[in-house]
Formats: sequence, structure tokens, C-alpha cells
Amino acid sequence: MDKLLSDDFLGIASNGEVGTKEQFLDRMRNRTLTLNTMDVSEQKIKLVGQVAIVTSLAQIDGMADGQPLTGRFRYTRVYQRLPGDTWRVTNFEATHIPAQRRSGPSPSGPAGTPR
Repeated sequence: MDKLLSDDFLGIASNGEVGTKEQFLDRMRNRTLTLNTMDVSEQKIKLVGQVAIVTSLAQIDGMADGQPLTGRFRYTRVYQRLPGDTWRVTNFEATHIPAQRRSGPSPSGPAGTPR
């Protein structure tokens, strides 16, 4: 991860917290952030000059600050091409996708009126 993240990296976690490269690496070193599995799909890449914007859907299973970190997340990574044709992640943002509710009859009628 040290070689993948740029020195000026900023990441926004799904809880809204902003972290620097060092903060992110410290969380991984201290194991306050662990990812057991991360299945990525729906990946799309958009190149704009020396920048690549990558959006994906990820199914994640892990732990963050002693709490389960599981579910589906949409995320965006922004890569910058540096001299020597090296790519580094400069920004990251994740959004948790809430579990879908079960479909079925609603306890109320139109506009919230009781049935």
C-alpha cells in the first residue's frame, strides 16, 4: 500500500472520515482496519490526461475499529500518472450501499394512510 498511495493521498471512508496516507497505513499496520475479502465488480475506468478515475462495486468483509465492515460499497479511486509511467492513488472515496429491504405489502396505504 505504501507504494500504491501517493504521498498526498486523501481518502474518505464510508463513515465520512478523511484520512491521509500515513493515517491509512497506520490503521493497516495496527490492524484497526482489516479486509478479509474484497470482491470487485462493475469496474469502469475513465482516462483524463494524466489522471485515471476508477469506479467500482465491491463486496467487502472485514473489520474497522473493532466493528464489522461488511456489505456492498461503491467506490472511486483517482490515480495520477507520475514521471516514469508510475501510477499512484491520490484520492479515494467509499459509499456503503444499504441492504435492500424485503419487498412485500406495506403496513400503510397510499401517502402513509393506514390500511
